[in-house]
Amino acid sequence: MRPQRRHWWLLFFLLSASLISALRPPAPLAAPATELHGYTGISDFKMLNRRFLGRCHDPNPYLAINISTSSPLPDEGNITVTVSGVLLPEKSDWIAMISPANVDVADCPLNTVMYKQTGDLSDLPLLCHYPVKAQYLNNDPSYLSCELQECEIYGEDNECKVKTCSGSVSFHFVNIRTDLEFVFFAGGFDAPCILKRSQPIGFANPAAPLFGHLSGINSTGTSMRLTWVSGDSSPQHVQYADGQSTDSEVSTFRQDDMCSELSPAKDFGWHDPGYIHTAIMTGLQPSTSYFYKYGSDSVGWSKDINFRTPPAAGANETIFLAFGDMGKAPLDQSVEHYIQPGSRSVAEAMADEVAAGNIDSILHIGDISYATGFLVEWDFFLSLITPVAGQVSYMTAIGNHERDYKDSGSVYETPDSGGECGVAYESYFKMPTSAKDKPWYSFEQASAHITVISTENDWNETSEQYQWMKNDLSSVNRTRTPWLIFTGHRPMYSSNDGIPPSVDHTFVDTVEPLLIQNKVDLVLFGHVHNYERTCAIYQNECKAMPAKDKDGLDFYNNSNYTAPVHVIIGMAGFTLDGFAKQVDDWSLVRISEFGYTKVHATKENLSVQLISSKTKEVLDKFYITKGELQS
Repeated sequence: MRPQRRHWWLLFFLLSASLISALRPPAPLAAPATELHGYTGISDFKMLNRRFLGRCHDPNPYLAINISTSSPLPDEGNITVTVSGVLLPEKSDWIAMISPANVDVADCPLNTVMYKQTGDLSDLPLLCHYPVKAQYLNNDPSYLSCELQECEIYGEDNECKVKTCSGSVSFHFVNIRTDLEFVFFAGGFDAPCILKRSQPIGFANPAAPLFGHLSGINSTGTSMRLTWVSGDSSPQHVQYADGQSTDSEVSTFRQDDMCSELSPAKDFGWHDPGYIHTAIMTGLQPSTSYFYKYGSDSVGWSKDINFRTPPAAGANETIFLAFGDMGKAPLDQSVEHYIQPGSRSVAEAMADEVAAGNIDSILHIGDISYATGFLVEWDFFLSLITPVAGQVSYMTAIGNHERDYKDSGSVYETPDSGGECGVAYESYFKMPTSAKDKPWYSFEQASAHITVISTENDWNETSEQYQWMKNDLSSVNRTRTPWLIFTGHRPMYSSNDGIPPSVDHTFVDTVEPLLIQNKVDLVLFGHVHNYERTCAIYQNECKAMPAKDKDGLDFYNNSNYTAPVHVIIGMAGFTLDGFAKQVDDWSLVRISEFGYTKVHATKENLSVQLISSKTKEVLDKFYITKGELQS
């Protein structure tokens, strides 16, 4: 009887192996959208963003998924996930890192229809709750060839009758305070079903103080704000400058704070942000280096971090880095909801600049993390910028991917924020603004006055922001700060021929006269993902062209002011844009390469360099100079 029984089970498993692909049917798709409205792409989000997933009809008893540690996770690291016992490896087999681990992974969005909610038109739809990232198992080159085999059943002749395969991939993680779980899927991203789930694993210290980043609160260089994230709601502390200490104020935001019942941020993209701590360090000296650490005895402390205060208004010179549209990219082979491929090289190159000790601050003008309603992405972005933002003041402007959403009060009703509507941005980046959802402000640093506006909030002549712009620009003391820099997210001039157009001519007609009236020297915008420099321009016409100095370098002579120079600096991470085949005469320099700008302001000159993040080469350089302003 035993030989017959063994033969029966051998036959069963061999048949299972030959039929395994057919026994992994795709999950049934939800019904297609019956109505498309505005920019959101679907009519009833709650009904159409999900489909039943379920488990694959896979009788394989050998399948297992294991992770490389059973110990609680540190604040950052890599974890290896191994799937073994696979009868027939498929190209469509993949692993997701899910958080939190108790969510229902049996729900999935309707492919790219759902992702149009976030402005992401790529073909990388994942699942609803909550694949932080995912990898195809064939990232392990040995997986499809079944180089790593294990015999499961030996025959009477001692030959292996059933062999299984295995493969491993590595995931990078940061402390997002909730447990992680790894789920093995068949069927690719388009028709996934669940094969196996790992046991959840948590972080050793979910309350750890992390991602500290600095910002200025005034133009004196004597106070700085530090903001960080923790799983702990109790006030924590900053110890700094050899014995000084201050307590944090604690805030957070909830799912109900996200806008629209139809948004990813309020539904499948939600992830608890923990608690956001902020503390102001006072009694500092401008242009001076200090150390700080943050945390508490109960949750732990950060390491000692060196930081530098910016120069005070009226000082002789300053150097700062400026860019837009950075975001983040994974530190492993994963696909994620939204990837900005140049962000890592830009962040690393800027970290080298900051480490060299000659950078006073950083200005990031919109499209910050590109979380777009997938809230856990903010943690990964904050981790990316901590080496620079933890050491110098990191000032920001709001962009469309932080603010815009239908019926939210934004000027543009595109779905680009994924339903965040500025809430997450203003929570993580507390600028010296007057009130919530009024993200415009100005600050002075040495010889430069920098006006930061929101192109996404109302800028019409009857608006509060317009009146603020008018007052701010007209009140600048050009003796103390001779250089007036105007910045925001969406540009006034661009040679990009994308659809929809990059330039809103109503915005130009409304705001551009203020630049001329107040003799703005330099205008910095992002939104378009390249670098472009203009002549001194007003109303689409060149009012002056740059000359060449004795070294052949372009310079604009503002001793007899004509118009500002506009520069698009949106080349810091997002996939680069090209340019139209035919461009206007006002477009002087056009470069589509990842990098950032370095701005150097003295009393005499305002110089700008475009630096390649890959080669560190200076790709463009110019300066503005002037004598006494002409009335």
